[in-house]
Amino acid sequence: MTVTSGQLADWIGAFFWPLMRIGMMFTVAPIFGGRLVPVRARLMVALAVTWVVVPSLPPPPAVDPISVQGLLISVQQLLIGAAMGFALQLVFAALVVGGQVVAMSMGLGFASMVDPQNGVQVPVLSQYYVAVATLLFLAMNGHLALIGVLMDGFHAMPVGASGIGAAGYWNLVAWAGHMFSGAVLIALPAVSALLMVNIAFGVITRAAPQLNIFAVGFPVTMLIGFVVILVTLPSMLPQLSHLVTSSFALMGGFGAH
Repeated sequence: MTVTSGQLADWIGAFFWPLMRIGMMFTVAPIFGGRLVPVRARLMVALAVTWVVVPSLPPPPAVDPISVQGLLISVQQLLIGAAMGFALQLVFAALVVGGQVVAMSMGLGFASMVDPQNGVQVPVLSQYYVAVATLLFLAMNGHLALIGVLMDGFHAMPVGASGIGAAGYWNLVAWAGHMFSGAVLIALPAVSALLMVNIAFGVITRAAPQLNIFAVGFPVTMLIGFVVILVTLPSMLPQLSHLVTSSFALMGGFGAH
């Protein structure tokens, strides 16, 4: 059995370039790209997904993978995978920002821990929101929908030298504003309730100046904050679903030039 250099290049291109896009997406995307996920496990998942989707992908271009054009194609696949993963990363960043706003309102801004996703200090409440959102994302089969969007992306943006256009990158930058609007919508019920509590304590302070508002207000505000979070937690599902759906729609629109 003889294998020519052209056949070897075709085999490498048919598997290696899709693997680069899929692997980069899993590296940047939340849950899969977390620091607690071993690199070997991430690599095995990327290899398994690539092995499954390669037979149904459009044929790759007849380009030598080690040529200049092949290097350009490799860079484009990495950029596409990073953009898709970053679009989903913004969804979970909205929960972190919303949790920070609520934590600062109820006096828990000082209680922070290391975020295993990004390796930075974030409030404990943000970690709680992220943990709940992760479970909801997996319960809604979001990971399977993500693979489906990735599969559709190979048909909208086949492997080639032309990747995401300027309009696609601009849409990604503009969509980052949804991170802040989503954070406001998630934190708005709790922040509004805590604002009313602070106003009430301000009235009490004016009516009874001898009352130590710091000794009484801090535990009461924290207790009411936990109650409000418990009551408003079901409202996170529609907000998370809307953000994830918008993120997937953004990924699907990357191929439109």
